[in-house]
Amino acid sequence: MNLILLVGTMTGTAQSVAQELELRLDDGQVRPVMKLMDGLDAAVFAPGGVFLLCTSTYGQGDVPDNARALFDSLAATRPDLSRVRYGLIALGDRTYADTFCFGGKRFDALLTELGACRIGEPLLHDASQGTMPEEVAAQWIDGWMAQVREGAPA
Repeated sequence: MNLILLVGTMTGTAQSVAQELELRLDDGQVRPVMKLMDGLDAAVFAPGGVFLLCTSTYGQGDVPDNARALFDSLAATRPDLSRVRYGLIALGDRTYADTFCFGGKRFDALLTELGACRIGEPLLHDASQGTMPEEVAAQWIDGWMAQVREGAPA
């Protein structure tokens, strides 16, 4: 099974999480491929398949700068994503309660609106808890992958 990890990041934290998961998931059955969102557009979803978005939140609840083109492309072209299944890891900080994990939440809402099927509940990591997002994601991923293999939606 191919799994595309799409990474939206400003400081590299989301990329570190995705790299940890890429190593953890590469077991001969799953073929994870990490792609930074830099320069990507809606065409990345064209073949359908399984995607895991790992993104931080920036500014006033925005997607990171490197994810802006992809987000805007999806919003403008509004492709049919009914062949896309995805999961979400959103990084944020609850001290910014009004915009906590909004980078990921914005992608989640848009993908769902375009017909994509989210698998499981998103992982919303809270930096103010003092936990390492790579460790939290490593604990979360096994349950998510079990749902992917079962073909389960949210």
